[in-house]
Amino acid sequence: MSSERNAASAEMEERVVFVNRCSKVVKGGRRFSFSAVVVAGDRTGRVGFGFGKANEVADAIRKGGSMARKSLFKVTMKDRTVPHEALAEYSGAKVLIKPAAPGTGVIAGGGMRAVLEAAGYRDVLGKSLGSANKLNVVKATIKALETMRSKSEIETMRRSA
Repeated sequence: MSSERNAASAEMEERVVFVNRCSKVVKGGRRFSFSAVVVAGDRTGRVGFGFGKANEVADAIRKGGSMARKSLFKVTMKDRTVPHEALAEYSGAKVLIKPAAPGTGVIAGGGMRAVLEAAGYRDVLGKSLGSANKLNVVKATIKALETMRSKSEIETMRRSA
């Protein structure tokens, strides 16, 4: 069982979106701490993100990666793109995700691009509106992907209602 888990984590791709340095002033000078936003995905429809904090950059990235792997969820895909348009908001960050024609590529910036590529989308249009805070943009993108539904899922929901 542990070999299965190692194989799964070996194919997992992690991308550091942002590292922030924070300082507090103490008697002897400044003490620095770091936080890191990490996105993990297997490029086949699973993606997650983590926010790690530590006194060293490497430790913050490691913690963020561990949290990202724990928060993985399955995204809905239609061929190589998203099934429909989605608009999501988290705090001040707003993201718009649209399906794109084959061969378009991932047209999105910063944190959105990291999340969409880690999820495995190859043709998608993304626009980040409002706040440029990378953590909030990543959270808004994750929220938008969670709202995606395939045509069959929508049909079954309508039949049952």
